[in-house]
Amino acid sequence: MISYENVILIIIATVLISAIISGIYYARRTHRKVSYILDALEDKETNFRFDENKLLYRKFNKTLNRIRLIFEKEKQEINEQERYYGQMLDRVKTGIVVVELNDKFSGKVSYCNSAALNILGVATLSNIRQLANVSPEIQACFENISEANNEMRVSFYNEKGQTTLSVSSSETSLQGKNVKIIVINDISNEMSRNEELSWNKLIRVLTHEIMNTVTPIASLSHTLSMDLTSSESGIIDKEELKMGLDTISESAKGLIKFVDTYRSLTRVSTPVKKAFYLKELIDRVTQLTREQINASEATLSYIEKSDDILLYADEDQISQIFINLVKNALQAKASKIEITAEIDFTESVVINVSNNGTPINKENYEDIFVPFYTTKQEGTGVGLSLSRQIMRLHNGSISLVCSNEKNTVFKLQFK
Repeated sequence: MISYENVILIIIATVLISAIISGIYYARRTHRKVSYILDALEDKETNFRFDENKLLYRKFNKTLNRIRLIFEKEKQEINEQERYYGQMLDRVKTGIVVVELNDKFSGKVSYCNSAALNILGVATLSNIRQLANVSPEIQACFENISEANNEMRVSFYNEKGQTTLSVSSSETSLQGKNVKIIVINDISNEMSRNEELSWNKLIRVLTHEIMNTVTPIASLSHTLSMDLTSSESGIIDKEELKMGLDTISESAKGLIKFVDTYRSLTRVSTPVKKAFYLKELIDRVTQLTREQINASEATLSYIEKSDDILLYADEDQISQIFINLVKNALQAKASKIEITAEIDFTESVVINVSNNGTPINKENYEDIFVPFYTTKQEGTGVGLSLSRQIMRLHNGSISLVCSNEKNTVFKLQFK
């Protein structure tokens, strides 16, 4: 006969075994549900719902459904943001093309806004190889453009005529993929306006210089001709005739010099680039201008804010720029000329050439780089214009930063 104590033990054991089995079953069901919801959310799928009527799983199922609602709400917000940014990017006039980068560059386009399609003149763009039909140069530009290039310009022809684009890019990571974001702007109108302004300025200066030379020649020739015609006695004042002819000769030489200067300005040779230390170039410029600096009782100093700055450029052409700037400073009665150089955060070499000479008038700021424009009696108006051409051939720039009673500063930037 089973004792009362044994019955109690059997009941307790049965309850414990049932609890354990129920726990294992509950844990397995719970694990399956958690795995299911994680797999669904990983696949960005929120179209599921757990039954909240069953008493045993009610609280747990409510928690899982709440997680689903949170992710669904987040998904809706992300979709709304994508639509918002998509509409915003489609409204801007700047073209944006996102190209996927991988070990084997395929040129796959993952995003392209309406402005880019309109600028490029294509209906769709899924791969930059399609751009070969628009222009091989554009395709090559999109393939080769990088952050190091900073900006490239490319032109092509279509039914609208010639279109000139400014192209720049940056690289980043998007959803685990490396991408190149290419930004394009149609600068055709801007280029046309700048070209028209440049031609107007150039024609104005050419007309001024030529008229200043030709007018005295014409006037003096007419006067000498009238004197010869009206001479009744046939006696000619040789001294006056010689003086007149000498004046005509000098004016003609001046006009020839002007034409030669113009010819040199329009025939800047292609740079022969090589690597060299900037400090060595400045030492060379210092030696070449030493006599003029000493004659003006001025000083020339060089400060290198970054160590061992290297340039990859045409050494002769770049030295000509510095010589022009030094001569201009001396002509402006400068007693102190200072050259500073550094490498900025974009890895560009930035050089500032400052002097304490007579400042440039503000109304002349835009004209000093115009060919033949000069405010100096002995100047040709070519130095700064030639310097800007040389810098452009080196994918760089030269600009006037400021000019006041304290100093005049020109900035050269090599990208």
